[in-house]
Amino acid sequence: MMAAKTRLTQGNEACAEAAIMAGVRFFAGYPITPSSEITEYMAMHLPQVGGKFIQMEDEIASMAAVVGASFCGFKAMTATSGPGFSLKQENIGFACLAEAPALVVNIQRGGPSTGLPTYPSQQDVMQARWGTHGDHPAVALAPASVKEMFDLTIRAVNIAERLRMPVTLLGDEVVAHMREKLTIPDPSDIEIVDRVRPDCCPEEYLPFAADDDTLVPPMAAYGEGYRFHVTGLMHDEAGFPSSDPANTQHLLERLLAKVERARDEITFVEHYYLDDADVGVVAYGITSRVALRAVRDARQQGIKAGLLDLKTVWPFPENAVGEVSQQVELIIAPEMNLGQLRFEIERAAGGRCEVIGVNLASGEVLKPQDILTAIARAARPPVPA
Repeated sequence: MMAAKTRLTQGNEACAEAAIMAGVRFFAGYPITPSSEITEYMAMHLPQVGGKFIQMEDEIASMAAVVGASFCGFKAMTATSGPGFSLKQENIGFACLAEAPALVVNIQRGGPSTGLPTYPSQQDVMQARWGTHGDHPAVALAPASVKEMFDLTIRAVNIAERLRMPVTLLGDEVVAHMREKLTIPDPSDIEIVDRVRPDCCPEEYLPFAADDDTLVPPMAAYGEGYRFHVTGLMHDEAGFPSSDPANTQHLLERLLAKVERARDEITFVEHYYLDDADVGVVAYGITSRVALRAVRDARQQGIKAGLLDLKTVWPFPENAVGEVSQQVELIIAPEMNLGQLRFEIERAAGGRCEVIGVNLASGEVLKPQDILTAIARAARPPVPA
């Protein structure tokens, strides 16, 4: 057994290292700030473990290459930022319908358009859910530290393989570029999930015939003797195009249901000081670290505040938010955007408490005082004149 290694590591480097340890052996991408260090790290280190790295001509082609590599049996990934994430959406949709496992890392920066290439944001949260057209499943994880960049990358790869679908790691420029102490565990201590392979003979294989329990079809690889068809059209269990209404309804419902069936296992949250809280804060990504400081400062002032830190943003942890809403009098939703996840929080709260946003889209990180001020106002409402 190898000893765990501790070193000062950048967030993007932690992501790339974790992807390799999770079994990723194919990377296709196109450099873009602030994710380029992931591309650079993979270009250097992936060939050292027998993997393949390719820089494509653009983000559209890189996502297409990732889907192709996935069907060839590789754990595959790409990394990008806002404008590139937009360009990848068509082929992310293809991966959803074709059920191609893939890791898509989006290191958010200010937008829209070219926006603020070197400044952080959380403006792609809804795009991670609804960026591609049609009814489709989505899973997105939001790290708040270098360690979480490492841990959640492995979880994202595992979820992609388990559910046979693209999964987004929704980072931000601050977490991507900060350096923190990271202890990299021995590989034998890391849980690795591989896609389920077919156990039937090639002549009997149906690439989209789902398991009754997981609703996920076993996945063969091209070149292994299993001949099968893949299309972006609605398809039957054999993979051939079908416009039959009943088949279409069943296929789309299954794609969504496979995520819902696994919701409890893929939804990660952390609780801080919520046992006796009167004011709750629901945050994610780098903002959750700021919010935790604000909650601790509020506690020092005698205000009973608590934090629900969302590591999974999609599927939205509505049960966890619902539980908080039953306890507190108000929920504060800080975000580095103009209020994207707030409405999901309101929906999950179901009117049991008020939800207010603390929003900043200037390219700056919210400060603890910004959130603390909102907590204090909620705890000590002004006296009517």
